[in-house]
Amino acid sequence: MKKQNVRTISLIVCTFTYLLVGAAVFDSLESETEKRRWEALQAVEDMIIRRYNISQEDFKVMETVVLKSEPHKAGQQWKFTGAFYYATTVLTTIGYGHSTPSTIGGKLFTMCYAIVGIPLGLVMFQSIGERVNRLSSYVIQAVRKSLRCKRTAASEVDLICVVTTLSSLTIAGGAAAFSRYEGWSYFDSVYYCFITLTTIGFGDMVALQKDNALNNKPQYVMFALIFILFGLAIVAASLNLLVLRFVTMNTEDERRDEAQAMQVQNH
Repeated sequence: MKKQNVRTISLIVCTFTYLLVGAAVFDSLESETEKRRWEALQAVEDMIIRRYNISQEDFKVMETVVLKSEPHKAGQQWKFTGAFYYATTVLTTIGYGHSTPSTIGGKLFTMCYAIVGIPLGLVMFQSIGERVNRLSSYVIQAVRKSLRCKRTAASEVDLICVVTTLSSLTIAGGAAAFSRYEGWSYFDSVYYCFITLTTIGFGDMVALQKDNALNNKPQYVMFALIFILFGLAIVAASLNLLVLRFVTMNTEDERRDEAQAMQVQNH
């Protein structure tokens, strides 16, 4: 069996094994806490129903109203600033879910917008990532020349180390800012930055969603958008290197197999 096929099968097995391990760990870490929170919420619900003598249906209506009003704490989500923020989450595939279109026109345009915007965003971030890697390579070579090192060329490992450091600094710096402006703990801010820049975008924590921030804090809105776009470019540089490394390994194996096949034919 060719090495490329073995590697592909190994990747599939490793991925599903990783999923199973992840599921087991998350089950262990989160399930009991989820159960306790649910029981606590049920106790509060029963207390409110008894204290104010309301029906289960009325409580559900009140619950729906409270949940529906949550996104409006940030201000109007569909004015230009909020709409630009939403468009950014669509194009980057972060998809927080903090605001979603409610009209047929809005939903239809979101699908059409995403069909064009997502490939455009991927190509843009890929291109920026390549430029970041080239710049990093140039800086590494310049530093090594100034230190008079024998080998001045930047290897893939060197570039991965540099870009990983840049990604870590971006997350650390962004977390400090979000911790201050959002009132989150620093750890939660790091978590938010990581979930955002990896485009996981759970939506459990979303910036600009309180104190009418979309309308009253234009500088903070600008910072959040720049952070997302710049951070995604840095992460794209890291992913570009990892993908390039894997493609290079496959190409080398293919060339080796072709050379061996040619040798067999010649004999």
